[in-house]
Amino acid sequence: MELNNPETLRQVEACSDLYERALAENDVQVLDDLFWNGPEVVRYGVGENLYGAEEIAAFRRSRKGGSPPRRNLRRTITAIGNESAVVSLEFQREGSDRIGRQMQTWIRTDNGWKILAAHVSLMAARPETERPAL
Repeated sequence: MELNNPETLRQVEACSDLYERALAENDVQVLDDLFWNGPEVVRYGVGENLYGAEEIAAFRRSRKGGSPPRRNLRRTITAIGNESAVVSLEFQREGSDRIGRQMQTWIRTDNGWKILAAHVSLMAARPETERPAL
């Protein structure tokens, strides 16, 4: 297995850039097209757990105004062979000092690169080392 094939990294970076533009513009059709269209896809959001393409699409259409505007702070892409990759992104929403995290697992399909799993979260106000564990 090869990690970080340059061509695979370039392709996934372009898809990640497209996703970020579509998110900023609330282009739900492009966002839908970038996700795997099947029951296997999962998206864990800040306030929701979504299973399957239909739930994810319904969420996007019901969210008024789309995703809150944000500034991306750091992105890491790790290609796993030529068929999959993980995109890890740190962001900060406008008007907030909290750091958000987004991870996406991308897979190469006959219809291009698709997101198979995604997770979005906001960091706690203090690290767990500074507060008792729950």
